[in-house]
Amino acid sequence: MYNNFPLQRKKIRVGDISISYLLKDEVRPHKTVIFIHGFPFSKNMWHYQLEALPNGIRGIAVDVRGHGGSTSGHGYFSIDVFARDLIAFIEKLGLTKVVLCGISMGGYIALRALQIAPSRFYGMVLADTNAEADSNEAKIKRFDTIQSVLKYGRRTFAIGFVKNVFSASSLLSRPEEVELIRSSIRRNDVRSICATLLALASRTDTTDSLTSISFPCLIIRGSEDKLMTREQANALKEQIKFADLEEIDQCGHLPNLEAPEKFNQALIQYLAKLA
Repeated sequence: MYNNFPLQRKKIRVGDISISYLLKDEVRPHKTVIFIHGFPFSKNMWHYQLEALPNGIRGIAVDVRGHGGSTSGHGYFSIDVFARDLIAFIEKLGLTKVVLCGISMGGYIALRALQIAPSRFYGMVLADTNAEADSNEAKIKRFDTIQSVLKYGRRTFAIGFVKNVFSASSLLSRPEEVELIRSSIRRNDVRSICATLLALASRTDTTDSLTSISFPCLIIRGSEDKLMTREQANALKEQIKFADLEEIDQCGHLPNLEAPEKFNQALIQYLAKLA
């Protein structure tokens, strides 16, 4: 069912940065899925999804500015900047019929990109994310995290963070995936981690634009997600006109790694609907 094209590691200059990405190419793709990782991870979290894409669908997993192999450029981070990087990347590669698949922060970036350039996109998968801006309480928590990272470093931050993003069962049963995320965090420098926390705290609310989304969307949530609530997922479903919600059991914040077979099944069924 799936093709055997190898994944290519590539880089491209876009504006003031070099964007690193993984490519599962197709000779004549009829759509392109761009995968956007969460904070503070990298494109490597999407291997299972890239490898599972059916024939005829090109897959690209990008490193957000300042993460993984992408450079930081001017060093000013915001969700708006990340979204404009994404749009410039799409334009530079001349991509059409683009479906965005964003998890957590990747969902924030996807929704902001849709606001900026709605005609660029053909579909959207929003995993363990929401459209709301941070509350004051959430902002203060991010500021406290910055102070902790500056004081104790990436290693201590990574150890604590993985406990929040994986379900209890995944922490025991998916050691390779846990280590992938832990190492992804450690590979990002302290400056980028702190700058991204500020970007997350300052992001705008995209709720008002949900009702204007004209194409079908897929919303995915891990049933044991500690960071995104079921109410937030339901709010997305209720406000997007054509949306399906898939909750994946025994998963936390990263169901694409915790239950890749179920995540991929939902993704592939959604992509078939778009055809």
